[in-house]
Amino acid sequence: MKFTSLVRIALVLTCLFSPVLQSVAQDTTRISLPEAEKQFTAKNLELMAEKYNIDIARAQVLQARVYNNPNLQLVANVYNPDQKKWFDVSNGTGEYIANVQQLIILAGKRNKQIKLAQTGVLMAENRFYDLLRTLRFTLHSDFYQAGFLQQAIAAYQLPIASLEKLTANYNELQSKGVITLKEVVRVKSLLYNLQTEQTALQNQLNDVEAELQLLLQNNHTWFIPETNVSAANMGSIRQYQLPVLIDSAYANRYDLQLANNSLVYSQQNYSLQKAMAVPDLMSGVQFDKRGSFVNNATFFSVAMDLPFFNRNQGNIKAAKIAVDQSNTALVQQRLSVENEVQQAYGKALNTEKMLKTIDPNFQNDFDKLLKSITENFEKRNISLLEFTDFYSSYKENVLQWNQLQNDRIQAIETLNFSIGKPIVNL
Repeated sequence: MKFTSLVRIALVLTCLFSPVLQSVAQDTTRISLPEAEKQFTAKNLELMAEKYNIDIARAQVLQARVYNNPNLQLVANVYNPDQKKWFDVSNGTGEYIANVQQLIILAGKRNKQIKLAQTGVLMAENRFYDLLRTLRFTLHSDFYQAGFLQQAIAAYQLPIASLEKLTANYNELQSKGVITLKEVVRVKSLLYNLQTEQTALQNQLNDVEAELQLLLQNNHTWFIPETNVSAANMGSIRQYQLPVLIDSAYANRYDLQLANNSLVYSQQNYSLQKAMAVPDLMSGVQFDKRGSFVNNATFFSVAMDLPFFNRNQGNIKAAKIAVDQSNTALVQQRLSVENEVQQAYGKALNTEKMLKTIDPNFQNDFDKLLKSITENFEKRNISLLEFTDFYSSYKENVLQWNQLQNDRIQAIETLNFSIGKPIVNL
C-alpha cells in the first residue's frame, strides 16, 4: 500500500511540475500591456506581411498613371535586284519606311483606372487596420487571460501546501494507529485532486502563453503579465448608451469601411467597363523613302476598332451585378456590426451585474478561514466530511471569483473590439 501511494504521488508531481520545468527553460519576463503592444506592433510578422499589400496597391496607382509607350516601326530593303545590293537603304537607289504610332485612350479610361487603383489603396489600408484590430484584441484577451490563470494557479498553492503538511502528519499518526487508513486516503485524494486541477490550469496557461509568444514573435520568453486592473472597481458600463456605441462602431470599424470601399470599387469598375465599350484611337506618322506615289512621302494615320460585335457587353453586365452584390454585402456588414455591439454590450452588462453582487472582501475572508479550518481539523474539532466540504467550497470560490473577474474584463475588451476602438478604458 505504501509503494502504491508513493507511485501515485510521483505521477501527480510529475504532471504538476513538468509544464513548470518547461517554462523554467525559457527566460521569464514581467511585461505590462503597453510594453506588449509596443513589441507586437514592432515585431509581428503577420502585420508586416499585410502592410506590404499597401505598398503593392500604391505601386499599382503609379502604374495606372503611366501613359502607353509610342510604337516605332522600321521597314528596310533586304536585297535590291536591280542594283544587286544587300540592305540597300541609300538615298539614290534604296528603300526604307519609318512609322511612329501612339495609342490614345478615349472615354476617360485612364482617369477611371487611376481612381480604381486609388480605391484599391484604401482597401489595402483598411484590411491592414482591421487585421491590426483583430490581432490587438487577441493580444489583450491573452494578456488578461494569462494574468488571471497565473492568479488561479497561485491560489491553489495555499491549500495544497496545507494539505501536504496535513498528509505528512496523518501518515505519521496512521502509522501509530491514532487515525484510520480511510482518513489518510481521503485527505490524500483531496490533495491529488487539487494538484491535478492546478496542472490543468497550468496547461491552459501554456496554451495562452504560446499564443502570446507568437503575437510578440518571441518563443524564448515566458511572459508574466503585470496588471493592476480590478474588475470589481471598474466604472459602470451603463454610463455608455447603446445607440452611441453603435454609431461609434459605424465610424470606426475598418471592416465596415472595407465593405464601403468594395462598393465604391464596384461602382468605379462598372463605370470603367462602360467606358471600355468605346474603342481607343491609334494615331501615327509614316515616312516612305521611295515606295509611294512620290519619293520621300509623309503620311498621317488614324486607326480605330469598329464596335460592331464586341461592345464589352459581358463585362458591363458582370460589373453591374458586382455593384448590387457589394451593396448587399455592405448592408449585411452594417447589420453584423450592430449585432456584435449589442451582443457585446449585453454581456458586459451581465458580468457587471453579477460581479457587483459579490462582496470583494469575501475572498480574503475565505483565505483566513482556510487556515482556521485546517488547524481545527488537525485538533479533531471538526469532522473529515466538514473539512473536505470546506476545501471543495474554497476551490470553487477561488475559481469562480477569478473567472468572473476575467469574464468582466474580457467582456469589455470584446465590446471595444466590436466598436473598433477602445471606448471603455480598463
